[in-house]
Amino acid sequence: MDVELGTALRAAGLRVTPGRLAVLEALAEHPHSTAERLRVASGAGLSIQSVHNVLADLTAALMIRRIESAGSAALYERRIGDNHHHVVCTTCGAVADVDCAHGSAPCLTPIDTNGFAIATAEVTFRGLCGPCQESVPPSALRAPHDFSAAND
Repeated sequence: MDVELGTALRAAGLRVTPGRLAVLEALAEHPHSTAERLRVASGAGLSIQSVHNVLADLTAALMIRRIESAGSAALYERRIGDNHHHVVCTTCGAVADVDCAHGSAPCLTPIDTNGFAIATAEVTFRGLCGPCQESVPPSALRAPHDFSAAND
């Protein structure tokens, strides 16, 4: 058993179970993973329902972060508490972390909070990863609002 993970689970008020340890260890090796990928990567023979239960427990205990991107399955990561963002490849679905450019949370400030006390901001940048860029013509890499070609 990973002593640090066991200590972290107990500190979060959770029992130390083989399933929780297996999912946390798999998540360390495979950040930004779906429940199914973690089920396979854990090698613990867990059912998909068990993995979802573990992920729900760990998310509620603020030990992991659930990333929800429109049109995609939820992804999970162990990097928490630093208000970072993500970049997603629109072709292959690869995900990477993007550090917040404006300091501490929230690094974005809305014009009107509608009475909410804002704690964090989540931004998802979308584009093409390096390998996918190599498979498309350069003209396809221009953003829809990129008018620089018209000014050439």
